[in-house]
Amino acid sequence: MDESGGSTGLREHEAPLDAAERAAIDSVPKGLFIDGTWRDSPVALPVLDPATGRTLCSVADARPEDGLAALTAATAAQADWARTPPRTRADILIRAHHALLADADRLALVMTLEMGKPLPEARGEIAYAAEFFRWFAEEAVRLDGGYLPAPGGGSRFLVTRQPVGPSLLITPWNFPMAMGARKIAPALAAGCTCVVKPAEQTPLSMLALAAILAEAGVPAGVVNVVSTADPGALIAPLIADTRSRKLSFTGSTAIGKLLLEQCARTVMRTSMELGGNAPLLVFDDADLDEAVDGALAAKMRNIGQACTAANRILVQRGVAGAFAERLAESMAALPMGRGTEPGVVVGPLIDADAVAKVERLVADATGRGARVLLGGEATDRPGTFYPPTVLTDVPDDAELCHTEIFGPVAAIGTFDTEDEAVTRANDTPYGLVAYVFTENLRRGLRVCEALETGMVGLNQGVVSNPAAPFGGVKESGLGREGGSVGIDEFLEIKYIGVKV
Repeated sequence: MDESGGSTGLREHEAPLDAAERAAIDSVPKGLFIDGTWRDSPVALPVLDPATGRTLCSVADARPEDGLAALTAATAAQADWARTPPRTRADILIRAHHALLADADRLALVMTLEMGKPLPEARGEIAYAAEFFRWFAEEAVRLDGGYLPAPGGGSRFLVTRQPVGPSLLITPWNFPMAMGARKIAPALAAGCTCVVKPAEQTPLSMLALAAILAEAGVPAGVVNVVSTADPGALIAPLIADTRSRKLSFTGSTAIGKLLLEQCARTVMRTSMELGGNAPLLVFDDADLDEAVDGALAAKMRNIGQACTAANRILVQRGVAGAFAERLAESMAALPMGRGTEPGVVVGPLIDADAVAKVERLVADATGRGARVLLGGEATDRPGTFYPPTVLTDVPDDAELCHTEIFGPVAAIGTFDTEDEAVTRANDTPYGLVAYVFTENLRRGLRVCEALETGMVGLNQGVVSNPAAPFGGVKESGLGREGGSVGIDEFLEIKYIGVKV
């Protein structure tokens, strides 16, 4: 690996790629992006193709001192970036928006190779990521405050909002570009600098984004990206450093809790997008075609590897059989293969551990009485594939009803009454999202209001949108990303009392 970001050292073990694939991988800088430059590291982090299990390339593996160097750069750049006029910040974000869309094919191919999702989904994620930059460019110039006469007279209250300061952004592997954009865009719009730590499985998408942001005009030190195979060792000293004023994390609830404990020591601002256990409720008055399509979207987006994925599908008894048969038929028709292959809808899971987890959860459910309607066994093909699977008669004590499946497994149970459906849907420490299918408007509103989640999809299986506030309640997280409130996570409120 050299300072320009070129990779070396693993060519003999790399996956056999065609010319376009190799060109896409080679186009991504492989160094650490610190203070506007690409830096080398003595240690290499291999990036694997989950469809083959072979190495795509290697990137620099940051050490704790590299993370602190990135924080030093972000701290040095903070004052100037905060003073940068909002319109200037917005213009940079708009340029990033245009650049992502213009380069969508290359970026999607990189994402598919390192993460596995089919190319059409990867292109959709690039568009989704780009929209965050456009949305927060528009928000950057609308940061407001307040003016109020003191109730007792004699002074005036001025309220303003200022950037919280250098921010640590930790992104997941399942949406490696969009989740970075969802954090970086509001941070930059608010006037915050940042240190970004991408998931070790998928660093290429974030490194590619760093290069695009630099070309769009983001000043040196404002965005820094450090990839690492040892995130705990890298992040702990950054959280302990009082120069860090904000942590935004997307990942598991277990890791989120550990990070919250560390952040408490310096009373650091936090926003957490953590695990989910999404219920999907289908009532007997639902449009079954719409419900099946919605369940397919909520279950199979990103091969089921999403915190918003429908984890527990609860169907009213009178339509449960018909719903299950239709869903199984739809899932059976989804072609599985390498995400670069034409027509593929189901790519590989992220790694062998993910496959083993799905196998364990399915075995546990069937051992407790669940019936396999489709799939149910891993394939023997190369790569980390698991076929679309439908289980019926899933009991509430099955482990997959209490943990994220993170795979293409639809677990179906039945209910009799509305009250029962709501009670069972809420019987979880998580509360990210839920889905409800019914043609009865009154029932739909009653159930949506009764569900203990931060988001609900009513007669739709996808809720994510840059213009909407994304986030959960209970152990699914703190704060919101996106929407008009997303930028608030990176702003502090300051009150100025003026004597008159």
